[in-house]
Amino acid sequence: MKLIVWFSRVFVGVLFIFSGLVKLNDPLGFSYKLEDYFAPDVLNLMFLEPFALSLAVFLVILEVLLGVALLLGFKTKLTVWSLFLLIVFFTFLTFYSAYFNKVTDCGCFGDAIPLTPWQSFFKDIILLVFILILLLGQRTIKPLFYNPKVTQGLLAVSVLLCAWFGYHVLNHLPVKDFRPYAVGKNLEEGMKSADELGLEGPEFQTIFTMKNKETGEQVEISNVQYSDEKWWEKTEYELLSDLTRFVKVKDGYEPPIHDFSITLNGADVTWEVLQKDEILVFIASNLKKSNGKALEKLNQLANPYLDAGGEVVLISSTGGAEAEAIRHEVQHAFPYATMDETTLKTIVRSNPGILLLRKGTVIGKWHYNDLPTIETLNRIESH
Repeated sequence: MKLIVWFSRVFVGVLFIFSGLVKLNDPLGFSYKLEDYFAPDVLNLMFLEPFALSLAVFLVILEVLLGVALLLGFKTKLTVWSLFLLIVFFTFLTFYSAYFNKVTDCGCFGDAIPLTPWQSFFKDIILLVFILILLLGQRTIKPLFYNPKVTQGLLAVSVLLCAWFGYHVLNHLPVKDFRPYAVGKNLEEGMKSADELGLEGPEFQTIFTMKNKETGEQVEISNVQYSDEKWWEKTEYELLSDLTRFVKVKDGYEPPIHDFSITLNGADVTWEVLQKDEILVFIASNLKKSNGKALEKLNQLANPYLDAGGEVVLISSTGGAEAEAIRHEVQHAFPYATMDETTLKTIVRSNPGILLLRKGTVIGKWHYNDLPTIETLNRIESH
């Protein structure tokens, strides 16, 4: 039993530390996942949305600290019960996501290891089993160090390091970018379909909900069943079109980049932008939420870049008169284009953020706190 408890202790502790650090590398990304759960059509906890980032930082640091505390053997009862309550909470969320198909990626390991909802749920079930073992064998868990001050000191250092790391990535960019928009990635390549790459793509089915007009009974059938069984001839049933949904029945290659479509003055200029020899792109996922001083600060880079003959564009989900009013207020001499807000949030964890593209390849990426100079841009070599 001691050996099983020891293995469980190491396994759970290391996994919680890894999971927490991966998400702490990108707390904004995890906060977006929490916002998905808070949405009206999921848990309907919209009052928590303003606190999503604070909750994200708290939860990921808690994950790391509980993992460290378990390995150190600090306050075993409190630590193990906290782990149990936390994993029960996460298991509920992942089951809810999987069963009701509400959130397609729980973000358990951030963008580093994407998991499907069911994979996330079964991962949590395995963790729950190991934590139950720890609950049963908690008396055999002894402190790693005899001197409690050493344990307390290591925990204090862990708190400080986590706080510093979280502050750093929030005010700059994630240390490691796992997204398909990372420096060195070619966006056009990331958008190619399975057919274009000669790969097998996923298969989807349409699920129809049919209602018996007399009994009120509802039946779900696939588009294949609808065709094979000639459901259109069953006049006693009516189609509830608002309940129609799509499900994946077979995995396959899916482009990592989707919904990347740039609209400028009503025209799609996506490919035009991606074919530019070089273009400076400012990303403002939502101009209404952008840092105003940072928007003004962009002129320090944009104006000399334009004077040198370069091209600049700002892409935001905010358009129309509202965007134009902001553009004039911050005196931007470059055009504003639009794109889906979720995609923009994925491209760069900064509002606004800066990208340097050459032939569709991301050559550089910066937070507005790290605004580069013209000299810096000129020194960057193409990948």
